[in-house]
Amino acid sequence: MVFTCPVGIGRTTPRDQVSGHTRRKLLHAGALLALGGAATSLTGCDLFDRDDEPAPPPDPLRPMVDEALGLAAAYRATAAANPELTDRLGPIAETHTAHATELARVVGVTLPSAPAADPSATAATEPAGALAALRAREKTAQQSATAACAAAPAERAALLGSIAAARATHQEALK
Repeated sequence: MVFTCPVGIGRTTPRDQVSGHTRRKLLHAGALLALGGAATSLTGCDLFDRDDEPAPPPDPLRPMVDEALGLAAAYRATAAANPELTDRLGPIAETHTAHATELARVVGVTLPSAPAADPSATAATEPAGALAALRAREKTAQQSATAACAAAPAERAALLGSIAAARATHQEALK
């Protein structure tokens, strides 16, 4: 048995007439207008066109740059307060400046054009006390470089390892 559906059932306009406006067409057009209007108003308030991505986290080596600059400033301040130590401390200060320069290149920051004075770099007036203070700072800095080296990816580990080794050498040079 074959069941056939009469032509007019379920339609608001017969097939033989010119296509009119059906309820389905009107609802469809209304829905499109509503969605289009909502999308236009949402894009008008800049919901979809946001360019402000969250800022990337700071590079973990950034504190190492600041630390190297601080060490260089401490050596310069100590050399200025104790001119008899200038020949001994000058090369170490330059080494720390070179480390800061290379770290800044890796991190992608620019160093200040003039070396900043380190507020914690209060140089002792007697040479023995000044050398002991620098040795203590070098030991702390070596520990931070060693920790950074252990946590760094391979492409940065060699640089950090050489900085840690240089800081260990500086401690011996200050004895």
